[in-house]
Amino acid sequence: MTESKETYRLIISGGGTGGHVYPAIAIANAWTEKYPESEILFVGAKGKMEMQKVPEAGYRIEGLRIAGIQRKLSIKNLSFPFKVLDSLHKSRKLLKNFNPHLVVGVGGYASGPVLFSAQRKGIPTVIQEQNSYAGITNKLLAKNAKAICVAYLGMDEFFPADRLHYTGNPVRKDILHLEGKKGLGLKHFGLQTGKPVVLVLGGSLGARTINQAVLGAMPTLSEKGYQVLWQTGKFYYEEMEEKVRHAEIEGIFPLEFIKEMDLAYAAADIVVSRAGALSVSELSLVGKPVVFIPSPNVAEDHQTKNAMAYVSKEAAILLPDDEAVENLAVVIQDIMEDHQKQEELGRHILELAKPDAAKEIVKVMESIIR
Repeated sequence: MTESKETYRLIISGGGTGGHVYPAIAIANAWTEKYPESEILFVGAKGKMEMQKVPEAGYRIEGLRIAGIQRKLSIKNLSFPFKVLDSLHKSRKLLKNFNPHLVVGVGGYASGPVLFSAQRKGIPTVIQEQNSYAGITNKLLAKNAKAICVAYLGMDEFFPADRLHYTGNPVRKDILHLEGKKGLGLKHFGLQTGKPVVLVLGGSLGARTINQAVLGAMPTLSEKGYQVLWQTGKFYYEEMEEKVRHAEIEGIFPLEFIKEMDLAYAAADIVVSRAGALSVSELSLVGKPVVFIPSPNVAEDHQTKNAMAYVSKEAAILLPDDEAVENLAVVIQDIMEDHQKQEELGRHILELAKPDAAKEIVKVMESIIR
């Protein structure tokens, strides 16, 4: 990507989860790589992870008081209209002072007020939708957006077809380069060479069902000589670590959080994961056999829809959440013992990968600014 001396002002809004924050930072990085003179301002929701992660990535961020409406009856919902009005007011002020050429929304609470205010002022907007099932806010904002960048085919079900761009989801750069890292990964995590590795991911906070499934499966997996590199999540780490210790089973390695994801992916032979948009996009680039256990606790069951986009192409295995505890060991064993299946799953998921997603989104943004 060649550098340009042209300078632009961009606002990138949204966040709330890693699935929104990391693509946002990847887009900003790809843009500044090409236009290093540009100014980028992030707008997030106060108290959410973007308020920490964005400054760590070297960008300025402003926080809105916006929060989601509780699905159950809650006293918190009484303050919701006031938070929306306050966020709209601050969004208008930020837009006036910063005067951006373009506003990009990546989903999450802060995306709504900022994009809505920008559209009312006639500032061009771009939406980046990570999931295979569009949320209500993005569907409403898409009517006046100049472009919608998506990670799945068939999104004209939710968005105007003439403004859709199939770009994929931007992911962290280190995941693009795994060749030759297997030995490093095994050494880093204290794993033995020559023994198969199952990498289990339930997100940074953890996933109760996946953790319970691993506890149930670990005697069988250990007996088969498999090693389990297991991100338990911070809510469950102490409990899981204690249970593994008491069970005295070899080859099970619980960790609260895995920072060096490139080394973990490189070490793995099979990956077990939730099916959040970012996880799915990363795993397509890794090219290993994947077992998706979609979370049932998400809006519109979108994780199952994310997973099915891959399962329908024979690029992953789906294990429903309510069957995971009973069947995880059997599913892993079936894949481990079938080398042809391993090869096919790895090949098919790589065919769906979009390694240049961030650069493709930058091209869309350029076309609108110009």
